[in-house]
Amino acid sequence: MAIRRLGVGKRLSEAVVHGDRVFLAGQVAEDASAPIRGQAQQILGQIDALLAEAGTDKSKLIFVQIWLADMGDYDVFNEVWDAWVDPQNLPARACVQSPLVKPEWKAEVQVTAAI
Repeated sequence: MAIRRLGVGKRLSEAVVHGDRVFLAGQVAEDASAPIRGQAQQILGQIDALLAEAGTDKSKLIFVQIWLADMGDYDVFNEVWDAWVDPQNLPARACVQSPLVKPEWKAEVQVTAAI
């Protein structure tokens, strides 16, 4: 099976398509000065764009991993998530607290979706 890489950079690809799946790298906010609500909106928007580039959308999410720098942001992140996610096609999901590479990042999200 062919492998298609999207957004190839120095260390990683933003997404990799293999067969009928797309695997996204962890997405973080481009404007890290935003509060958690703004960062979550940015991240989910980036996911929408990458999924579209891969030929799919959020209704095909299979698994989502969320890392929050502070679990105190959990409720606000979920408000943004609930407004974004397709309620008829909820993915499996995990959310954990973890220090992120840059201290100003409040969240990182990685997804796997079907094409």
